[in-house]
Amino acid sequence: MSEASVLNASGSRIAAEYALDLCARVAAFTDVPGTITRLFLSPATRQVHALLSAEMRALGMRVRVDAVGNVRGLYAGAEPDAPVLLMGSHIDTVPDAGAYDGVLGVAVGLALVRSLAGRRMCFAIEIIAFSEEEGIRFRRPFLGSRGLLGELTADDCSLRDGDGVRFAQTVREFGLNPDELSGDLLTPKTFAFLEVHIEQGPVLESVSKPLGVVSSIVGQTRFALTFRGQANHAGTTPMPMRKDALAAAAKWIGFVEETAQNTPGLVATVGNVRVTPGAANVIAGSAEVTLDVRHASDEARWAAVKILLRGAESIAEARGIRVAIVETSEQNAVEMDAVLREGLMRAAGNAGEAVQGMTSGAGHDAMIVARQMPAAMLFVRSPGGISHHASESVLAGDVEAALKVMTALLAELQFESFGRGNTWA
Repeated sequence: MSEASVLNASGSRIAAEYALDLCARVAAFTDVPGTITRLFLSPATRQVHALLSAEMRALGMRVRVDAVGNVRGLYAGAEPDAPVLLMGSHIDTVPDAGAYDGVLGVAVGLALVRSLAGRRMCFAIEIIAFSEEEGIRFRRPFLGSRGLLGELTADDCSLRDGDGVRFAQTVREFGLNPDELSGDLLTPKTFAFLEVHIEQGPVLESVSKPLGVVSSIVGQTRFALTFRGQANHAGTTPMPMRKDALAAAAKWIGFVEETAQNTPGLVATVGNVRVTPGAANVIAGSAEVTLDVRHASDEARWAAVKILLRGAESIAEARGIRVAIVETSEQNAVEMDAVLREGLMRAAGNAGEAVQGMTSGAGHDAMIVARQMPAAMLFVRSPGGISHHASESVLAGDVEAALKVMTALLAELQFESFGRGNTWA
């Protein structure tokens, strides 16, 4: 029997209860009372840091917060120089979010460490709670995982949030050192990354399976577009003489939806519109909008982006206004590590759990970390396919199933070569 043997029914249930309780406790910390809203390095984030740090220390982990605000707990291996398995997800949210997106992956990781009850493996386990993934506060996603890899740039540090506060200033005011952001925060002993995450879609529910093994994550591109017209009196300016920025943006939004509906596999979303001056009796002089484009094929995504941006320029030109376009994020489609995927499939079989191979339509920290190491993802079913919403939920039995599979994978990593010709020890 391995030290990381599959959890029995009682053990998996207790571990799942711990993970779900931790998600509930994290959800209580919010920037906006009455909702779950937690942005990058906000006061609510500081509260989550305190909670997770206390949990990690109670589990015998060494805890630190790195330069970009990722909380990291290291559960040492049997030997001082043991390789490190990295697990985790993010703790920031979209506005008015649910309790499980991102946080569940951190909670499951800590539940796994807790189930070891002090036993040591031939590798160390580092649980990371990424400070930022959603891209809400600074309109740029994956700041936490990019910071881990040392990929943050001077351009990132000069980003401003909606209140005009710079990214670097935010880091400094949180008590961290922005001068350390350009350094690689990842130990070279780290050999793989595993992320457990809710599916955020309806596929697993449609096939009646609790878990999914992700084969790849679709590519995505994000833009900020600003249509600039002329603000004027709503009652005295004839319709043919208007330069209405909002009307132009609205026409383009319809074009985006029509293009996506007619392009197989493409999803395109305008998720935010800000109008200036924003008065009922004033023609909009400016309309700022966001664009998010995703497709499993990078080539198809790039082709669609060209069509959508040309459409914006054409609509603006026809109305005698201008449009400024800024790319805010570009992520190519990413394949998850084949060996780790196969290991998850075998672990599911050993644990007696049904899994579905699938593609992720959402972006995740795993696609960033995969640039430097093998990475894999295990999805947990999302009832109703709902996420990024207050009604987001998970089933306790599905969380138990995820813990059984991950425990079985730890057992394989402990005692098997995992197809690479030697053990991880």
